Amino acid sequence: MKAHFRRATKVYVKTFPFVLLRLGIGLLLGAVSVLYFGVAFYVGYRLLEAGTISGWIAVAGLLAAVGLFGWLWRLFSRYVLYLVKAGHIAVIARAIETGDVPDDQLRYGTAQVTERFGEASALFAVDQVIKAVLKQFNRGVVSVSSLFSAVPALKTLVKLLGKSVAVAATYVDEAIIAYMFVSDESNPWRSARDGVVLYGKQWKPILASTMVIVFGLYAASFVLLLALTPIAGVLGGLSTTVELAGWIVVGGTFLTLYTGLLKPWIKTVVITTFLLESRDETPDSETMDRVAARSDRFETLVSKAGGDGTAGRSPAAETPPVGETGA
Repeated sequence: MKAHFRRATKVYVKTFPFVLLRLGIGLLLGAVSVLYFGVAFYVGYRLLEAGTISGWIAVAGLLAAVGLFGWLWRLFSRYVLYLVKAGHIAVIARAIETGDVPDDQLRYGTAQVTERFGEASALFAVDQVIKAVLKQFNRGVVSVSSLFSAVPALKTLVKLLGKSVAVAATYVDEAIIAYMFVSDESNPWRSARDGVVLYGKQWKPILASTMVIVFGLYAASFVLLLALTPIAGVLGGLSTTVELAGWIVVGGTFLTLYTGLLKPWIKTVVITTFLLESRDETPDSETMDRVAARSDRFETLVSKAGGDGTAGRSPAAETPPVGETGA
């Protein structure tokens, strides 16, 4: 399997309106978060200074403010941010399959999520099961810790590799969601099951190529951070406060570029690679059994898929009856 960087980059450019939307939402959320906690700290400090409240009440109020923010964040993430993320994946999938994108990408992406899943929260539920299956499956097949457990000096390398596998799996998860948008199967649980089976057939090249991309992302992020560091150095000559503000600006700029621009490109590369390389592959019962043996959560997909438990069709070709296609 090869990573289709050129094709993926073209798709990334075509879907840039979604990239800009997610970047804008990220910046807006960052500003709202700073304003929210700024007001909370200011109000708490003024009340505490005036003797209106005690220290314990101030701490309790702060914890309540953090809890409320966390609850609102989860709600917004599940019903708004996830809809934007899923809509972007739907547009990426269409661009890969047809070579073009709709004029109104935002409306198309939202319509695709609604048409196939009813609402973003339904896709979110499917996605959580997919993530659990991939986590268990990868842990079962990539047993690096057992290979190097006798060499203490390699523990750090093993931990880094394990984390890289986990990061790579998050992109594979999005690739399976993209497969669900282009699959002929109308049952989302069944298409999710088939997507996982396709990953199970080619997990070695898919995971290996994705990890190469992830390590490339690490390197690019490090270079980006180094490029931004001089900003804080210049500001450091003014005062300690300005230097601290400079580092905050550097950190914020880095996270914005990393999450807003780099990660969407990596996601597009992984989705493009998965969809193109799996076009000639079909789900089969042998691979289903192999995945089920390594992930008990896979049974959730199978049971929710209903029917006879056989694999469906790939988006590019008719699938022969289960059992006639080898792993």
